[in-house]
Amino acid sequence: MADATVEQVRRFNRVVTERVGALSDHFLGLGRPLGEARLLWEIGPDGCEVRLLRARLGLDSGYVSRLLRSLEAAGLVSLTAGTGDRRTRIARLTAAGRRERAALDERSDRLAASLLEPLSPAQRQRLVAAMGEVERLLIAGSAEIRPVDPEHDDARYCLSEYVAELNSRSSSRPFDPSVGATAHPHEVRPPAGQFFVVYLHGEPIGCGAVKHHEDAPAELKRMWISPQARGLGLGRRLLETLEACALKGGARVARIETSSVLAEALALYRSSGWVEVERFNDEPFADHWLEKRLR
Repeated sequence: MADATVEQVRRFNRVVTERVGALSDHFLGLGRPLGEARLLWEIGPDGCEVRLLRARLGLDSGYVSRLLRSLEAAGLVSLTAGTGDRRTRIARLTAAGRRERAALDERSDRLAASLLEPLSPAQRQRLVAAMGEVERLLIAGSAEIRPVDPEHDDARYCLSEYVAELNSRSSSRPFDPSVGATAHPHEVRPPAGQFFVVYLHGEPIGCGAVKHHEDAPAELKRMWISPQARGLGLGRRLLETLEACALKGGARVARIETSSVLAEALALYRSSGWVEVERFNDEPFADHWLEKRLR
């Protein structure tokens, strides 16, 4: 990567950390550093599992534990065991914690307004638009695509959401994953294939699978991205991951079928070099059959 590109990112980081007061031990004048203030905000009015806090913020368990102990000692947070699993810990705000979180929200609004106030209306629009783009790109860059067992809870969750969305879009032609061009667990588990889950802040938000075939094109299956995570380029990243998996498995050609109700998916495939071909399987839900030569 070019040195000038890296230096620009570092300059941006320095400006942002200085302007938002991230270097102060009294973030927003509340008497605690940014780490504690952010954790207080993430816990929220309804409480949150400690495991989810770690995943959302990308922090190791030791650091989160130290932050929680400090907030607990200040009387702002209480920790209790989960009702279903005693090993799970739930962080909840006390009455004092809720008051400080409200103050944190108010002062955060004032800080945001102070960043915009010196600028002209046109400059404000440019800055807010640029911030939105930076936010989307940074979120996209933090997503992970990992191979998992197709019967893992995260894989099952994504598959259920995938089926639910297909059926919500096509009430006249229900989708049954057990019929037609299947992707049963044994078909997408090594060495027969591979199943992938897309994670964002530790939560599963997408999936896709590859079925390998000896001396025949590989099949790409069950590709889905949560509607809340669309527009971040994750679908294209997932598609590239599936293509790379098919190529690594020995395929020189890959195939995929899709329904006409999935207009976004069809547009993605076409823009990624996939071309429509004659029907090659008996998938009753499909309207389009596509193929791509892998390189």
